Amino acid sequence: MKRWGDLSQDTADHLTAGSVLDHVEMAVVVTDRFSNVLYWNPFAERLFGRPGLPSGKESLLSLGIMEKDHPLAVELAKHVLRGGVWEGTFDVVRGDGTMIYVRAQAVPLRHQSGSVTGIVITAREAMRSNEREKDRFGLLERIGERLAGSLYVEETLNRVAEMLVPQFADHCFIELVESDRLVRKVSTHVNGWSPPPDTWRPVGAEIRYPAGHYADTALRRQETILVEDFSEVSYPSPSEGAARICGEVGMTSAIVAPLCARGETLGLMYLGMSNLTDRRSPHYDAFDRDFVGAIATRVALAVDNALLFEEERHTAESFQKHLLPRELPSLDGLEIAVRYYPAAPLASHGQGIQTQVGGDWYDVIPLSAGRVGIVIGDVEGRGAKAAAVMGQLRAALRAFAQDDKPPADILARLDEWTRIVAAPERDDFGADITNPPIVTCQYLVYDAWSRQLSFANAGHAPPLLIVDGTVAELDITEVGQPLGVRAKGMHADLVYKEETRVLPPGATLLLYTDGLVDRRPPRDSDGPSLSEDETLQILCDKVAKISAEPVERIADVATIAVPGEIDDDMAILVVRSVGTELEFEEQTFPAQPIMVSEARRMASEAFASWQVPEERVELACLLVSEVVTNVVLHAASASIPRRELVLDGPPLPFDESWDVPGFEEEIAGDKEFTLRLRRGRESIWVEVFDQDLRLPRIRSAGENDEGGRGLYLVDQLAKRWGSRPTREGKAVWFEIPIGGR
Repeated sequence: MKRWGDLSQDTADHLTAGSVLDHVEMAVVVTDRFSNVLYWNPFAERLFGRPGLPSGKESLLSLGIMEKDHPLAVELAKHVLRGGVWEGTFDVVRGDGTMIYVRAQAVPLRHQSGSVTGIVITAREAMRSNEREKDRFGLLERIGERLAGSLYVEETLNRVAEMLVPQFADHCFIELVESDRLVRKVSTHVNGWSPPPDTWRPVGAEIRYPAGHYADTALRRQETILVEDFSEVSYPSPSEGAARICGEVGMTSAIVAPLCARGETLGLMYLGMSNLTDRRSPHYDAFDRDFVGAIATRVALAVDNALLFEEERHTAESFQKHLLPRELPSLDGLEIAVRYYPAAPLASHGQGIQTQVGGDWYDVIPLSAGRVGIVIGDVEGRGAKAAAVMGQLRAALRAFAQDDKPPADILARLDEWTRIVAAPERDDFGADITNPPIVTCQYLVYDAWSRQLSFANAGHAPPLLIVDGTVAELDITEVGQPLGVRAKGMHADLVYKEETRVLPPGATLLLYTDGLVDRRPPRDSDGPSLSEDETLQILCDKVAKISAEPVERIADVATIAVPGEIDDDMAILVVRSVGTELEFEEQTFPAQPIMVSEARRMASEAFASWQVPEERVELACLLVSEVVTNVVLHAASASIPRRELVLDGPPLPFDESWDVPGFEEEIAGDKEFTLRLRRGRESIWVEVFDQDLRLPRIRSAGENDEGGRGLYLVDQLAKRWGSRPTREGKAVWFEIPIGGR
């Protein structure tokens, strides 16, 4: 039993494209790229009075378009084959000799690939009394549609010019006011014609109309000015070249309309006709003037919106970029390239999604003894709020990193900070419902001398490791939760784990945020979106092809590797380990006073072999003596480590169990320190490792005190100095510039 409204099989068989076109009361004509007619429907046969099926050899002009409208038909074909839409009218002589007026609309015929393969024309007979009104209103409607889809000033103005030339004008100039200057933004002309040099001013040039010029009048009066026939009036010219070219092209008529919005004059739109085309009427009239005024109103509103959008976008981008590192430090053993791009706006979303900056960030942080902290992160969401959260997290991470704690500890502290920066919220009953921002982050510490890479991950995509032309994700076994989402009761130390890898010489790391691979499909694409695995594979394949090129080139290729528009803001950080080995010396000494001179001698010989200037060597050796002396002096007073105590004889009473002669000297004698020297391109680093857990601090020595000034000298004479805990104790380090302080 059929339901009401179901079609019979016989009826369904007749609902084919050909059957529908046979019955439609409108002419449908299809041509190829060379304007050869491939198809017309029965109504087209009756409208044009030319029966018979087309053979594919008849030209569009064979439909009976009068000779005076042939240039219009040629412009139609050129405009549509470039992807535009054309609407206009023709005088047509039918096969029986009668004349009719035909109104036609032409659209591009596209292949599945998106390329234009022909033209589809729909047409009906029109009354001559309203032909121009229909042309103008149709053009005004299409201009409104094109303006509605643009958020950029340049794109907005170019779209207007493309619609007006050649259908309504031979020449279109649009100028905008910038800092009390009138600057030309658009210069579009019919048939691809371009004005010769030193005639009409080019795009980007300042335009000055003399007093008495009709454009100057339009600006002063803020009204649309019509020059119906240049042969009957005379106006001062902006320049001799402009006057000469007007005569050469035969300017016949012009309309100038100010672009006004919110009580301000934003610029000027100039339309002109000349002898470069053969038009039905080479002159504008009052109706055309009113029509251009209506266009100018719409253009002004679109330009005003675009200017406001670009101003807001520029503000947001500047805010974002100033929160990111302005300049990367020069680091030994590393080549670095960075990129940041905000997302392209979604025009279909209108005003609600203008600011496309977000919380993506990167950072490169110099640490102790030439080591470097590398950061990539992404705050969920977009806009100024996400960027503000990002700025706070970046500043906090930089501060935490200076403690030289392991990467897992740094992420644990940053997770706590993420909860602190969240705006407090409470429900109606006073309960805390604060939602911390969700942040993915990866923090890595790289030592260029040992090529050791330590890292911890908080839900971020693994970086790509590029080695010998092979690109693959860095093997990460412990991926913690994003910052801000850790379950209550679970300590951060249990969530974030540290891992260590040794990078081969010349290895490259590509760190990125998800905006690199999560792309918006191209506007002209009808195919399905790519999966995450597919986009990642595309990225790996394209990066592998240029893996041996400089890091700047890798960053550029990675940016455009995945097809589509940027749907989210994107940060990229490319880091390459140099292939050469960096110079260093390391030796372990007993923690005894006599070893101070031995450590100083070792440092002096190493610095001399590295060709460090003599005055820098003396300074460095002085500070080596101070730091090593400090280590030796505190070695004897260091807390005695726990160890198994084995004594001969009966057990001693508790109060006498540690009173063993020579035991303390034995323990102190086992103390050692390690002196590590490193040479960089611009500095030398000195590190002294010992087993004492107490971190040094600068003391305020009195006038008669014999000690307490060592670290004060280090603080005053070294470029930088500091200390950090290690698994066995601590490390004290300082940096001396090779070329001077």
